[in-house]
Amino acid sequence: MSTLSHLKVLDLSRVLAGPWASQLLADMGAEVIKIEKPDGGDDTRQWGPPYLGDDSGNETSESAYFLCTNRGKKSVCIDIKSELGQEQLRSLLTECDVLIENFKVGGLAQYGLDFDSIHALNPQLVYCSITGFGQTGPYKDRLGYDFLIQAMGGLMSITGEPDTTGGRPQKVGVALTDIITGLYASNAILAALAERERSNLGQHIDLSLFDVTVASLANQASNYLVGGTVPERMGNAHPNIVPYQDFRAADGHIVIAVGNDTQFTSLANVLEVEEIIGNSRFNTNANRLENREELIGLIEGAIAKKSSEYWLERFEANGVPAGPINNIEQVLNDPQLIARGMRQSLKHESRNRVDIVANPINFSRTPIQYSHAAPTLGADTESVLKTLKQKEP
Repeated sequence: MSTLSHLKVLDLSRVLAGPWASQLLADMGAEVIKIEKPDGGDDTRQWGPPYLGDDSGNETSESAYFLCTNRGKKSVCIDIKSELGQEQLRSLLTECDVLIENFKVGGLAQYGLDFDSIHALNPQLVYCSITGFGQTGPYKDRLGYDFLIQAMGGLMSITGEPDTTGGRPQKVGVALTDIITGLYASNAILAALAERERSNLGQHIDLSLFDVTVASLANQASNYLVGGTVPERMGNAHPNIVPYQDFRAADGHIVIAVGNDTQFTSLANVLEVEEIIGNSRFNTNANRLENREELIGLIEGAIAKKSSEYWLERFEANGVPAGPINNIEQVLNDPQLIARGMRQSLKHESRNRVDIVANPINFSRTPIQYSHAAPTLGADTESVLKTLKQKEP
């Protein structure tokens, strides 16, 4: 039996943050009913190319983006603007444990689907709202998109090359704010469900992309709060650890991530640079931070003389954390990733199988069990709504 096979989730969210949370719950066995508008469904269905090809090689209407965040769900088309649609949703919610939505603040009240209305209907329901800036505060009515929130939340101010080298702020290469918000949402939902076992009551979860971004600044935010210095962009360098960045070998870049003094001693011995070995200016991380520019210059000079393969073999043999900078093709075919089962192939209605990146969680007794890939639009409308009709007197 799957971990969450006893739970039913109604997913009224779109795009990435909410769907990421509900997909995680689906991976763990929850029944997830994804509600989509009849005319086009989730916005990300149109976010292509690329689109999935069928078994004959013909392009379908299933975008790669939609496939990455909706596996294991049922797709039900309901017109939320109609009285019938609203009644269908209320009927579904009487038998659900969780609702996830990302409408604008107050946007569901006009349909009688706001928290207060649904809580009166089903007091045990855990109701999770995801917005750009939260249910309160001066920005609560603003629209929020991942890119915008990365900028406003400080993440872009510490991402990219420094001004001194002609750099500018950069967003992360994936919608990380959305994804982290989805992870926070699933954690919050599970916590609320655990509390419900004692109180027998659901509650409203208020999550904002803005809050999550700031919370995810971790040591960078703490560096400011404790040290009073505003963190700046440092490219691939680390504000608190040296050496912890990329270096150019003779045939391309590699990463060295030294986390303690013992590892640094090993690095120095492998590099065989006299100015580094045993030098008190570099013997502790604090000293290396103080003399960062000199040390990095010495390491760069040594690394540039030999190939990536040469250095990586020696670093691994001597316990120095280092690795290549893989592109997506390389990492998805990496033997470690394959050995961990991180590539899976699932059934899909448009073709026999479709490849996906797997869930990284490994349970010892209740392993993740994938039922199917992301559904086609409205694939389950008839079967789900049929159960509602059968309940009618």
